[in-house]
Parts: sequence; structure tokens; C-alpha cells
Amino acid sequence: MTASGNAHPTQINVRVLRQDGPGEASYWQRHTIAYEADMNVISVLQKVAAQSQTEDGKAVAPVAWDCNCLEEVCGACTMLVNGRTRQACTALVDKLLDDNSEEIELRPMSKFPVVRDLMVDRSRMFHALKRVKAWIPVDGYYDMGPGARQSPASQQTAYPLSECMTCGCCVEACPQYTKIELKRQEGESDTAYQTRKEAAWQRGFVGPAAISQAMLFNENPTGKMNAGERLDALTAEGGIQVCGNAQNCVSVCPKEIPLTYSIARAGRATTVHAIKKWFDR
Repeated sequence: MTASGNAHPTQINVRVLRQDGPGEASYWQRHTIAYEADMNVISVLQKVAAQSQTEDGKAVAPVAWDCNCLEEVCGACTMLVNGRTRQACTALVDKLLDDNSEEIELRPMSKFPVVRDLMVDRSRMFHALKRVKAWIPVDGYYDMGPGARQSPASQQTAYPLSECMTCGCCVEACPQYTKIELKRQEGESDTAYQTRKEAAWQRGFVGPAAISQAMLFNENPTGKMNAGERLDALTAEGGIQVCGNAQNCVSVCPKEIPLTYSIARAGRATTVHAIKKWFDR
């Protein structure tokens, strides 16, 4: 039985948007697999890969996708499932068949370059974390005694933000976060190409995940020492001023992180920071 109580099908139709390599044309491919109880989308992809043939019996290369923990912790398996950005490991087949009884449609995220099929390169998100210095720097690894105490109220605020797994759901749903994909120039070295990509990422919107992580580390008693550097990053090109407050990010976050709360706090903090800098000139 499906989640709604209807009799389950004997087969599942799967429609996958495939791409053989970076920069190549994408194409749709249909697969039919046997239904099993309690399947998720990862289970579906495993069956599709093992079968390695289309619904009309044509032999094809296995579908490529990214996954790791299979319990919504690593964030690697984000894709568009029936048009919605989500984690494939927690997308249950019975619920999907209730929502769309005909087939399950799988597409890669649209805001990142496709490596192959459903696997994308999320390097830009990790570069954004570097832009906002989403870490607490240390000047050594020797024992410096206990760190600063953190109040229970501060812990309650910080903990939800710490659950971010950089999955990409928020930026996929964000209308201000646009795809940046550069083609390698003829004769261009790997180093030059990577430098050009990072320069383009530096100008693009950092996205809600990076903004929230900046607020997480600014809330930390030790991290506050570098709060000004993070706020400078959030007021630079591609910073918080790009956010249009669409609030799509918070509605699709699989961890239900209060991203709009972080963005609001960041807006106030950057305004105060800018005024202080103006008077300190």
C-alpha cells in the first residue's frame, strides 16, 4: 500500500535528465524498475544503475549521482525530485507516487555545473564559506585552557544554524542565486581556469547558507573576535544586499534552519558595522 492507502504498483516509471559530461547537452531518459516497499530515491537510482537499460530495453551507461551518509547528514544527494529540490535519501517513493502517480522525475540542481547526470559541482558553496570566513581561527594547537563560556540562550540560537550541511537546497530555490559556469579557454592551464572561476564566484551572491554560517560564528564567544571580517565580507560585492527576501530558502531547507532569521540578523549587524566604520574613519 502507498502512503494514501492505495494499492502499490508493480513497477515504477523513472524519468532522468542525463548529461554525459561537463558542458555537454542534456537529454531525457526513461527507466522502468520493479516496485519494492519502503524505497527511497537512492534505492530507485541503485536499481536503475544495476539495470543499466532504458524502458525499451536499450543498454545504457549507469546513471551517475552523488550520495554518502543516506541519512540526511552529509548533504551530497541533493537533486530535483518531481521538480522540488530535496535530499534523495529522504524522498520516499510511496509519498512521491501519491503526489504523482505516473512517474518519478529526477533532475540535477540547476544552479551548479553538472559533472555527469545527477552529479553537480558544489565548489562555489564551499568557496562562499571561505569568503565569509566560516571558521574560528586558532594561533596554535597547544592547551590554552577552557574557552569562553556560552550562555544557554546563545546555545539555543546557535545550534540550529550548526546543522547546515551545505546541501545546496537553499541556493537552488533562491531566485537571486544564479548559475555561474565558465568554459575553459583553448590552451588555458588548470591553475588559470580555477583562478578565473574563483574570481567569478567572488562576485556572485554568497547565498543564504553562507550568510547563516557567518552569523553562527559571529555568535560564538571566540568567533566574535573576527566578526568584523565576516561582516565586511557580507557587505562586499555579492553580499547580503543581493538578497531579495523571497524566503524560498527557509521553506526548502531539509534541516528547517531559520535562514531568514539569520539574514535579518545579518542585515542589522552589517548596517551597524557600516555606521561604526564610517564614524571611525
